[in-house]
Amino acid sequence: MDDNWAQRTNTCYTVNAFNSNGIWIGDYSLKETLPILATQLAFILFFTRLLFYVLKPFHQPRFVAEILAGLILSPSVMGNTSKFRELFPLKSVMHIETIAHVGLIYHVFLTGLEMNVETILRAGKKATSIAVAGILIPTAVGVALFFLLDYHENVENDRTTGYMFWAVALTVTGFPVLAQILADLKLLHTELGRTALTSAMVSDMCSWVLVAILMPLGINKEKAIYSVVLTGLFMVLCFYLLRPSIVRLIEHMTKKDYLNDYHLSFVLVGVLAFAYVTDLLGTHSIIGAFVFGLIMPNGLFGDFLVERLDGIVSGTLLPLFFAGCGIRVEFKSILGVHWPWVLLVILLACMAKIVSTVIATYFFNIPIGHGMAVGVLMNTKGILAFIILSAAWDKRILNNQYFSVMVMSILIMTVMVSPIINAMYKPRNRSEQYKLRTIQRLRQDAELRILACIHTSRNATGIINLLEASNLTKTSTLSVFALHLVELGRRASAILVVHKDRNARNPGTQNPTKVQAESDNIITAFEAFSKGNKDVTVQHLTAVSPYGTIHEDICNLAEEKHIALILLPFHEESTQDGNLEETNSAYKGINLNVTLNAPCSVAIFVDRGLGSLAQRNGHFIMLFIGGPDDWEALAYAQRIAAHPGIKLSVVQLLLVEDAEEVRAVEIGESQGVMSTIFDAEKQKQLDDEYINAFRLKVVNGESITYTQKVVRRGEEIVEILTTLDKNEYDLYIVGQGQGRASPLMLRLLEWSDSPELGVIGDILASKSFSSHSSVLILQQYASGGVVVRASSVGSQSEVSGFSQA
Repeated sequence: MDDNWAQRTNTCYTVNAFNSNGIWIGDYSLKETLPILATQLAFILFFTRLLFYVLKPFHQPRFVAEILAGLILSPSVMGNTSKFRELFPLKSVMHIETIAHVGLIYHVFLTGLEMNVETILRAGKKATSIAVAGILIPTAVGVALFFLLDYHENVENDRTTGYMFWAVALTVTGFPVLAQILADLKLLHTELGRTALTSAMVSDMCSWVLVAILMPLGINKEKAIYSVVLTGLFMVLCFYLLRPSIVRLIEHMTKKDYLNDYHLSFVLVGVLAFAYVTDLLGTHSIIGAFVFGLIMPNGLFGDFLVERLDGIVSGTLLPLFFAGCGIRVEFKSILGVHWPWVLLVILLACMAKIVSTVIATYFFNIPIGHGMAVGVLMNTKGILAFIILSAAWDKRILNNQYFSVMVMSILIMTVMVSPIINAMYKPRNRSEQYKLRTIQRLRQDAELRILACIHTSRNATGIINLLEASNLTKTSTLSVFALHLVELGRRASAILVVHKDRNARNPGTQNPTKVQAESDNIITAFEAFSKGNKDVTVQHLTAVSPYGTIHEDICNLAEEKHIALILLPFHEESTQDGNLEETNSAYKGINLNVTLNAPCSVAIFVDRGLGSLAQRNGHFIMLFIGGPDDWEALAYAQRIAAHPGIKLSVVQLLLVEDAEEVRAVEIGESQGVMSTIFDAEKQKQLDDEYINAFRLKVVNGESITYTQKVVRRGEEIVEILTTLDKNEYDLYIVGQGQGRASPLMLRLLEWSDSPELGVIGDILASKSFSSHSSVLILQQYASGGVVVRASSVGSQSEVSGFSQA
C-alpha cells in the first residue's frame, strides 16, 4: 500500500468496526475514525490560521495561507515522516475530502448568492473588453503551454481535454479575492481599482459559464453535449419558473420578519438538492449550488444566510479544500529533470493576463503603466481556478506534474499582486495638490467642501441640519460628499461606489439588504437637502472597509476631493430622554484615527436633536479660549453667523494666573520631529489679534454678541458652562484645544471620557452636564506643516506632524 496521500493509486484496506475503551485503559485513539478526523482538522486549521496571521501584514488573501498549509503537510515536506503517515492514513482521506467538498458546495452557493447578474450585464465597454481579452489570449497561451510542457516532459495526460482545463484555470480572475486585496491596499476609490474590479466581475461570470461547459467534457466525454443542453434547460427552468416563486415566498417571510432555523434548513437542503441534480445531469455539483445561489434574492434573507453560514463554511470547511489542493502538490515533479521548462511555463502563464490586459487598455487610451497594473490585478486567482484543477486531478485528466505546476503558477500569480501594486502605487506625498485645507483659509465667498461621514440614517438628519446652517448663497456655495461608512465583513464585496444613478442598481429593490436600505435612506435625505438648496451640490458615496482601517479611506478621499472639513458623527447618539448612549465602540476609534491622520480640518458632531432652520431660528454659541483649533471654530461660527436665521453668541474664556497657557506646537520635518515651545505671551498676542479682527468684522452685526469670562480655577469653567447652558442654545461650537499645556486644562483632561473632543467638548458632551444642546468640536489642520498634538496627559505634549502643505 502506498502511504502517499498525493499519489493516485488503487488502495485496499480492511474496514474494521472499533469499539474503543478509551485512552484510560490503554487504547490507541488514532485508530478510531472520529478521533483521527478531529486531529486532522485541528492540524489543518492550526496551520492555516497561523500562516494567515503571519501573511496578513503582506495583504495576502486567506486561501494563500490555506494552500501553503497544505504544502507544509504535503509529502514533499512533513508528509515524508512516519508520524504524518500515521496521522493521515489513506483510509482517512475520503473523510477529509468529503467534508471539504460539502464546504465547497456551500461556499459556491454563497458566491452565487452575492453575485448580481444585473450589475454585470450593465458593465461598460472598457470593462467588458478587458475581461474578454483576459480570457481569449490567456486561453490560447494556456493551450500552447500545455502542449509545450507535454512535449518536453512526455508524460501521460488526457490530451483530448487536459489542455482545456489547464487553459480555463489560467484565465480565471477571482473577483471576491481581488476586492479584498484592493480594500487592503486602499485602492478601491481610484480609477485603477474601479477598472480592475468591474473587469474582474465580468471575467468571473464568464469563467463560471466556461466551467459549466467544461465540466461535462471531463466527466462524460461521449455524452457531454447532452449534459450541457440539459444543464442549460435546468438553469432556464430555475430562473424563469422557480425564481419568481422563491422571491415571492421570501418577500412574504421578510415582511413578517419571520426568519428562523426552519428557513435555514430549507436552504441547506435546497443547496444539496440542486447540487445533486446537476451532478446527475453529468455536469458538477458546484454548478447546481451556484445556480441556487443566483436565483435566491440577496436582500434581508441573503444577509440572514450569509450571517448564519459564512463562519462555519469559510472558517472551518473551506480551508480543508485548499489544504487538500496543497497536499497534492509534488515539488519533485516541478523541480525534476526539465525544471527550467517548468519555470518558463510558470513565467509565461503569469505574463499572459498582463499582456492581454495591456493590449485591451491600449484601445481605450489608457497609459501602459496603468494597463500593466490592471493586468497584474487581473492575475488574482480565486477558488474557481482550484475547483477546475481539482476536478481535472480527480478525473485523471491532469497528472501530478501538471496539477502541481498550475497550482504553483496560480499561487505565484496571486502572491505577487499585492507587493507589485503596492510598489507601483506606493502612497506619495500629495500635500502640494491643494492648500485650502482649513475653513480659516477660505474666503467668505469661497466654496466650502465638506466630507460628511455617516454610519446610519439617524446621523444624516442632524448633519443635514448642521450643513443647512452653513450660510448657503450663490457666492458662498457648499459642496458635500456624503460618505456612508460600512464595515467590511469577510464576504462583503469591498467597494467605494459613487451613486450616480440609484435607480439603475435594481438590486431586488422590493427586498434590499440592510446596507442597501440604510444607504437608500441616507441618499434620499441628502437628495431632499440638495433639491431644497440650489447652492448645494451633493455626491453620494459608500466606503466599505474594516473599521480598523476605514479612516484611511476617509483621509484618501478627503485628499482626492480637496476637502476643507471632514465632518464625523460622535460615537454616542441621543436617546428619547435626551441622554447620550454608545451605539458602536468602533466609531470612537474611527474618529480618533481620522483626527490623527486627516489631511484637512476635522469636526466631530455631537447631535442632541439639532433642528432644521427652515422651521425656526437658531441660537448658537461659540466658546473661544485660544489656539489654532479655536481659530478654526471661530471661522466656522463666523460663516454660520451670516445666515439670516441664526443668532450667534461668542464667549471668550480668559485663563489667568495658574491657568496661563503654554502650548506645545509640533513641527513635522522630513528627517525627524522637532518640538518647540512657543512663548506664552506671543501665543496670547496671536489669540488677541485674531479675536479682535473678528470683533471688527462683526461690530455692526445685530445677530452677533461678544462677551468675556475670566477663569482662575477649573471649577469655574464648569460653573460658567452651566450658567450659559440655561440659555438653551441649539449648538455649541468649540475648538478641540490640542496643545494646551496649562495646568488647569491638563487637570481637567485627566477626567475626560472622550479626549478626542478636548476638555470643553468633553464637558459639554458628558452625561453629568445634562445639556440638551448639540456640540460641534473642530480641530484645525496645521498650516505650514505645524500641528498641535496633545496625545496624553502630562507636563509635555507629544510631538507629531504633517508634511508641509
